Parts: sequence; structure tokens; C-alpha cells
Amino acid sequence: MNSLPKPEWIKVKINQSSAFKETDALVKKYQLNTVCTEAACPNIGECWTKRHATVMILGNICTRACAFCNVATGRPSPIDPNEPARIALMVQKLNLRHVVITSVDRDDLKDGGAQHFAHVITEIRKTLPSTTIEVLTPDFLRKEGAVLTISKVKPDVFNHNMETVPRLYPSIRPGARYFQSLRILYEAKQLQPDVFTKSGMMLGLGESKEEVVQVMDDLRCAQVDFLTLGQYLRPTPKHAAVQHYVTPNEFEEYYHIAKAKGFLQISSSPMTRSSYHADTDFEVLKNKRLTTYLSN
Repeated sequence: MNSLPKPEWIKVKINQSSAFKETDALVKKYQLNTVCTEAACPNIGECWTKRHATVMILGNICTRACAFCNVATGRPSPIDPNEPARIALMVQKLNLRHVVITSVDRDDLKDGGAQHFAHVITEIRKTLPSTTIEVLTPDFLRKEGAVLTISKVKPDVFNHNMETVPRLYPSIRPGARYFQSLRILYEAKQLQPDVFTKSGMMLGLGESKEEVVQVMDDLRCAQVDFLTLGQYLRPTPKHAAVQHYVTPNEFEEYYHIAKAKGFLQISSSPMTRSSYHADTDFEVLKNKRLTTYLSN
């Protein structure tokens, strides 16, 4: 068992406000999955109170078994063709200005689920054209053309998480390949240079500072715009143990290192998660790009 006690700075309370309950009711009404619940996100209380939910498409069963993830592993169900329309209705009911769409890994599908991502984006745009859309995709390992399929419908943000440093991939992310994750981020930027690219890491799994900095360098080589860094929290005793609780001061140091490397936007704190404050972060990204353009 993990014997490290949780420090005060990462303890959160779930405040089930009326807005939280409304979001929960809509998710259930439209029979949708969210990464908020499936991955046991500690920020669910704050986000759902703000009517912000990260929708998880393609079912709630993953074909991978990553050591950090709380999503169930097994044989997934067939694709639900009505899911895009239900998601669009929920986005409309919540009047979301920014929505994050993620998915389980679907290694069983020829395209990894890329076309379904495209259908969801298209349906949301039909219903609420002003809503900006962020996708948080799997790595599409051995799924040639998947990134192109999503890029054609031009999400506003293309996000794929590196999750950890390459040395830890065999134990933490055994079904994935580090350079494949880098490749799809680079490919997304080459296909649609105006689309923001984004990636994130969990800290506290046993990585060194030097390894984290090397991942930053690799992401900048892939022209990634936005980096998120947050504390890994063990969802159950069956998952990888926390090796270290990174202090707020250490996260602040990583922020300044990343800023010096040229990321357009950085979120680095113990409670940072990939989709945490995604709506406000998107506005910051747009403004920073405009400021950079005007200054040049």
C-alpha cells in the first residue's frame, strides 16, 4: 500500500451545489460518460458547479490497462451512432462556451475512433456554432490517418497527454509508445497550424527533474503550445503508488522553466488536470497568440 500521507495542499472538498446536481442530472439524462467520474477526478465538484464536464466518448471500457488510470479495462461495446447528437444536446442545455471531448482507447477499431470524434465535433458545431471544442485524444497507435480525420474538422484545441517520462512508460503506460505520442502532436500542428496543441504530465510517479525538463524540450520540438503539469493521485491500491508529492514551490519552478522554453500557456500546480479550467485557459491562449502576433 501507498504509505505516503496526502499533504494539505491537495485535499479538496466536493461541494454538491445546485449547479453540480444539474450537471449530474444532464449527464445521466443524455446517457453520457465523463472522465470526471470514470477517472475519479478530484476537481469534479468545482468543475460541475461551473457546469463544465469533460465528455468521454466511445464507451467507458478501455482496451488499455495503464497503471495510473481508473477507467475500466475490457472488451468495449460497439460505437453508439446516436452519441454525437446527445452530446450536442447536453452542450446546448449547459450553454457551454468551451467543451472538452475525450475518449477511452479503442485499439479494437480500425481508426481508433477518430471518425467518431469527427462526428461529435460536427454535431456540436451544427447545434452551437459559437462553442469552441477541445479534443483530448488517445495515441492512435498503428491507426494511420486518424489524426488527419480529426484535423479535417478542425477542433480549436488538439490535446494528447504524454502522461509521464519515457523511462516510466513500460510500467505506467505499457500499451503506449513515447515517440508515437510526440508524433501525433507534431502531426496535428503540421496539418492545422492554427489549431492550438496541448499536452500534459502527471508528476510524482518517480520521474526526475531532468526527465521532466527533457519532455518539455521534446514537446517544444513538436511545437506544442500548452503544457499542463499536475500531481498524480493514486485512484485505488491496485494502481501505481505515489512516489513523491510535488510541492507547490516545485510546481512553480516547473512553470518558470516551461515559460522560458517558449510554451504559449502553462498550467502547473498540484491540482492541475488536463481539462481543468480549459475554458478560461483557451481564452488566455487566444489572447497570448494575438499579443505575440501584434508584437511581431
